[in-house]
Amino acid sequence: MEEPDHADLDLAAVLHALGDPVRLALVRRMAEDGESACSPDGVDVPRSTLSNHWRILREAGITQTRRIGKARLMALRRADLDARFPGLLAAVLAEGRR
Repeated sequence: MEEPDHADLDLAAVLHALGDPVRLALVRRMAEDGESACSPDGVDVPRSTLSNHWRILREAGITQTRRIGKARLMALRRADLDARFPGLLAAVLAEGRR
C-alpha cells in the first residue's frame, strides 16, 4: 500500500478521486478530524464499497495509511497535495462550506 511520491501526483487522478460525493465527504472528514478509521461512523455505504473509495483516494495520492495492529487509519497528505497543486485542496474544502 504505497502512496505515490508528491512529485508523481497526477491532477486527473486527484480530481477523479475528489469527484465522488462519498470520497469528498471522507476527505472533508479527515480535514476536520485528522485521521479517520477505515469504517468511520455516519458513512452509509457497504464496507466493500468503502474499501474501494479508500483505495482510490490512496492511489491518487490524497491519503496515507497508518497501521496500528489490525486497525488502519487514513490521513490527508495535505502538505504533498499543497506542494504539488497549490490551493487545490483549500478550494475543494472551501466549496463544501458554502
